[in-house]
Amino acid sequence: MNILILGGTMFLGRDLVEATLGRGHEVTLFNRGQHNPELYPEVEKLRGDRDGNLEALRGRRWDAVIDTCGFVPRLVRDSAELLSDAASLYVFISSISVYPDHSRAVDETSKVGTLDDESVEEITGETYGPLKVLCEQAAEKAMPGRVLVIRPGLIVGPNDKTVRFSYWTGRVARGGEVLAPGSTDRQIQFIDSRDLAEWTVRMAEESRTGVYNANGPDYRLTMGRFLEECRSVSGSDARVTWVGERFLLERSIEAWSELPLWVSDEDEPHRYFMANNIAKALAAGLTFRPLADTIRDTLEWQSQNEVTTTDKTGVPVPDITLKPERERELLEEWHKEKHKAVSNRQ
Repeated sequence: MNILILGGTMFLGRDLVEATLGRGHEVTLFNRGQHNPELYPEVEKLRGDRDGNLEALRGRRWDAVIDTCGFVPRLVRDSAELLSDAASLYVFISSISVYPDHSRAVDETSKVGTLDDESVEEITGETYGPLKVLCEQAAEKAMPGRVLVIRPGLIVGPNDKTVRFSYWTGRVARGGEVLAPGSTDRQIQFIDSRDLAEWTVRMAEESRTGVYNANGPDYRLTMGRFLEECRSVSGSDARVTWVGERFLLERSIEAWSELPLWVSDEDEPHRYFMANNIAKALAAGLTFRPLADTIRDTLEWQSQNEVTTTDKTGVPVPDITLKPERERELLEEWHKEKHKAVSNRQ
């Protein structure tokens, strides 16, 4: 196959290039050349801008297009319309955030988010999901019946600069007493970017269309098991202390941002954000590498790279994860409260 990748030089895009080449296909990249332009010297690179400069794509033909960087419906529409006669399949990487209600586990038939003003293009926590929905619809309108929409959950692994996964691998590797939120048996989900990329390419090979949630693993992973695996892989002396949610919330500790992978049970609309139904993707062949491999490879990448935190679109943002001094303060206060409670009962 000859596959065009829109993007292709950051995180999932890089793994898609690796997976495509690894499976013996030809790759063409289209991007602005602003991120990691030195990568993949053997690959054809077309330069342009999705916002008004798509000329390099005209007059070409590909078997499939994989859109890794579609966030604004207008731009996805422009790309898909131009490529509608140039490719048989349009693969759009969307997000599990399209579902506004995670008060229960979602599947592909669950209600998706909407915007009162569909002309909005500013990407925020509130607009990100609905904008992805509109992007999906724009692609389908341009290429009806020829669109594969993949809705990943939290994508993790080497080159992930959102620190939502690497916070924990790095923290456990440092050892000592580790503050963990809530309870050990809380379910979590994420997917290694390399597993997502390899499956996406296989889906393109099979000319699959429709919508698929893509998350993992294929068993119920708990936060406790994840942290224990981090400790085992890193060989650290980490000791996990489980701190109550109410204690943390009363001290304005922010779930998901300060303590990644934590979604509070009190956050009703997002309670099952990491309990998505992925049966459809599993039936379509989605597979996963061992959790230990993802942790080990992420740790190795962390040790060799200075990580600058970015948001979903690759824009640098401050790292607001829990700082060591604040963690120590919280642990000390938690132990004092627990000791006081025990004393009062005696």
